Amino acid sequence: MRPLLLISTLTLAALSLALALPQEDEPSADEKAVHAALEDYVLGFYEAAPERLERSLSKDMKKMGYWRESTESDWLGPLHMTYEQALELAGSWNEGGRQGEDLKYSIELHEVSGRTATGKLTAKWGLDYVHLAKEEGRWRIHHVIWQSVD
Repeated sequence: MRPLLLISTLTLAALSLALALPQEDEPSADEKAVHAALEDYVLGFYEAAPERLERSLSKDMKKMGYWRESTESDWLGPLHMTYEQALELAGSWNEGGRQGEDLKYSIELHEVSGRTATGKLTAKWGLDYVHLAKEEGRWRIHHVIWQSVD
């Protein structure tokens, strides 16, 4: 009888521990939608596809940033960009693949709440810190501040 009691006790202890450990959650629908908006944004530039930006940007989007040519040069900027300017740039930035073929990016979601979200995009041009809002059921980018990478 003792071995059965020991096995039962160990099994219950293992189950309790497993339930107490944090579980890897599937991303929520909002997290997936915010990620998709950031992906449309970066791929709009990478694929010279302004229509992708139209899906992800608010018409009142404001983007500003700083860049430098090398680690020895001074920072330039701020450069300001509107929705219309972003669409225009997306159509030409990588036109004909002039930025290269292997364009990598990474997206980090910092927080996704009921109506607001923040994220970070690392792209060929640098680091973009992004604020989004959920409007009429769709996540749209409102503010971007960026800097080139050294």
